[in-house]
Amino acid sequence: MAFHGDLASGASRRAAWIDSLIFDHSVLRLGWGNVAEVIPGKLYRSNHPTPMRLARLARRFGLKTLINVRGKRACGSDALSRDKAGQLGLAHIDMAFESRGAPHRERILRFAEIYRTMTPPALLHCKSGADRAGLASALAIIFEGGNSAEALGQLSLKYGHFSRSKTGILDAFFHLYAREAEGRLPFLDWVRTEYDEVALRAGFRAHGLSSFITDRILVRE
Repeated sequence: MAFHGDLASGASRRAAWIDSLIFDHSVLRLGWGNVAEVIPGKLYRSNHPTPMRLARLARRFGLKTLINVRGKRACGSDALSRDKAGQLGLAHIDMAFESRGAPHRERILRFAEIYRTMTPPALLHCKSGADRAGLASALAIIFEGGNSAEALGQLSLKYGHFSRSKTGILDAFFHLYAREAEGRLPFLDWVRTEYDEVALRAGFRAHGLSSFITDRILVRE
């Protein structure tokens, strides 16, 4: 039963669940939400929530906004969570980040604007809640006045993030800011005027075993 991107009928909703559980691996997330508080009372993070978990989290945290840092996708998980957000009255925002590339200047600046204008409390999610959710959470820490060391706490093995794999380029981004500009230039000014994503990408080297785990065993995006 193929899922074609909508939930217009009972058959398409069943197809969405099959697509989500099997092909998007949400069966592995049924008992593990990877939920954590980022900014008390304002921002929370998780893996891609099922509709039931999203409803529970909305009640628990009083959510007003759901931020999807996977970006809009033609998959069952996306359709189901997007539909549930509408039922719950949550604003749904798509904000695509990469997990294995140097963070793009334009995307960082767009997320800064989203964060500034969103209605809190908000929940942000990627697929596993480890890498892109970690990047977005780390950026929020910086936006709130935190430092790079505090931000790097959001890119942690406790969330399933492997800093020595290809996803470690996200850690390298914050290390670069700490080394080049922290204490000298406000973060967003550095992003706008000095950050060189090409140089960061060229200078980063991942560890093969860690990348094998994230890419082949955990099947991360």
